[in-house]
This record gives sequence, structure tokens and C-alpha cells, in this order.
Amino acid sequence: MTIRIALAGAGAFGTKHLDAIGKIDGVRAVSLVGRDLAKTEEVARQYGIGHVTTDLAESLARPDVDAVILCTPTQMHAEQAVQCLRAGKHVQVEIPLADSLADAQAVVDAQKETGRVAMCGHTRRFNPSHQWVHRKVLTGELQVLQMDVQTYFFRRTNTNALGQPRSWTDHLLWHHAAHTVDLFAYQVRSPIVRANALQGPIHPVLGIAMDMSIQLQAANGALCTLSLSFNNEGPLGTYFRYIGDSGTYVARYDDLYNGKDEKIDVSAVDVSMNGIELQDREFFAAIREGREPNASAAQVLACYQVLHQLEQQLQAG
Repeated sequence: MTIRIALAGAGAFGTKHLDAIGKIDGVRAVSLVGRDLAKTEEVARQYGIGHVTTDLAESLARPDVDAVILCTPTQMHAEQAVQCLRAGKHVQVEIPLADSLADAQAVVDAQKETGRVAMCGHTRRFNPSHQWVHRKVLTGELQVLQMDVQTYFFRRTNTNALGQPRSWTDHLLWHHAAHTVDLFAYQVRSPIVRANALQGPIHPVLGIAMDMSIQLQAANGALCTLSLSFNNEGPLGTYFRYIGDSGTYVARYDDLYNGKDEKIDVSAVDVSMNGIELQDREFFAAIREGREPNASAAQVLACYQVLHQLEQQLQAG
């Protein structure tokens, strides 16, 4: 069975998913949705996609669409995910699932109502580096005592991951912190019971905090410290330091190092070294096998409950 995909949002991350689809057997992109018709048509030509539209509903009405991958602006994620599910389509939403707890819950509820697969792109669960650590945890070889995480970008203007201007505003809490909040609970295998946050001044144009500091504690006592900034000039990206009872490891996307800065070979952890491809493979496998995927909407809801608590703290000053 070939799973036929509609992809909405053919920008920086949409094309990463299209590249991944091209490497996976039994999956084909058949419809592309974008705001700018001309630009979307150009991307469709590059990837051999036959149908192009600016209206998601048009793609959802097509009988040759089985599932949707949403790479649209954060503020649209939850509403569009519910729209896809109620149209009878499986859906994978790029992180974050939503920018409010109520909207995240609405996606979970819609999945339960429809029985379709609903997954969120919490890519860190799938990066080979973090998978390697997770397997050590599952076998009892490692207990993570503390995570120290730095998420640093330079975005004083409204640009995407490719440095191109965009029409919506990113968010340190609801987008970038979501990766770490979810991963921390996942890796220590214990729910978050305490969470605190501080933020710097609000940007006068973008309307968001450009710097943020978050502290987390799990029920088993494990700690996490997360520093985030849009003011950092480099190096860019996210570094995860795992401090454990039997070793220290540093992960940067798909690469992993030990505490002595020696690289660990993680090439045999999974069938690819590309976290987004592995994430997509899980989505398609869950559809084929009729099961809940890793990083399902229901599984990641606890992350958004914590983000909601942190937002309330920050709003209260």
C-alpha cells in the first residue's frame, strides 16, 4: 500500500519532509499546500508533486490523500490538525502541537473521536544521538541525573531556519522549549513535577522575549536547566548535556559525544542518521500498523501542560 501525502507549508521545514519522503519506500507526496501559489508551484515542480493549492480544504477533499504533514505557522497547527482529522486524514504536525494548552487538548480530543493517527514532530525523540541515550536508559545502563540544555539562535529579525523573511513569529517557550521539556521527561522516564521560568525584555517589534531560562524537576528527582536565546551570534543550534550515574554525553542534533569530547558512532542506531526522516518513518509505520506512534498527540500533551504552567508564571511576573 502506498501512503499518499499532502504537505502543507512548503518552506524551510516542509522541504526537509519532502526530502525525507523521497527516501522512504511506499510513500508519495501527491498534494502541496502553500500561501504563495507561484512559490508553491515551483517547489512542487522540484519534487514532482502533481497537485498544488493555497487551500488546505481542497487537499483534504481529495480521495487520493491519506495523510497530511503540517509545516505551517505555529498559530495554525492545532486548528489545521483538527481539520485534517475530521476530514478522515492521518496527521503529523510539526512542533509545536499548539501554542496553548486548550488547543493541544483539542487535537488530542479530535484524535480520540476519529481514531486516526495524530503525531507531533518532537524530533529529538528520533535523533540517533538521543535514541542512543534512551536505549541506555531503557536497559538500566544509564540513569540521567541532570540535563543541561542550550538552545541558541540569532533572530533579531523575523526569519526562518534558512534566514528568509517570514510572515509569523517564532516563540522560545511554545516552540523551542517544547523540544527539551518533552525530551527531559522522555529520557528520565519520569513526569515533570516542578517547573520555573524567567524571561528577558520583550522585543519592541517582534513582541516576544528574546532570552529565557527554565528549570525543571522530575518526580524521580532528575533536574534540567534550559537556556534559550534569539540574541546569540554563534554557535547556533541546541546542545544537550546528559549527566548520568555512569557517564556524561553531549548531543547536538544527530551527533553524540562523551564527556571527554570523543565522538560516539551512532550510525547503527537506526536506518538513517536524519532525525526528521526517522520521525516520518514512524508516522508512516503507525498508519500501516494501525497503532499509536511514538510522539503521538496524546503522549506529548504533558509537555504542553508544563509549557502552560510556565506561561502562567511569566504572565504573572
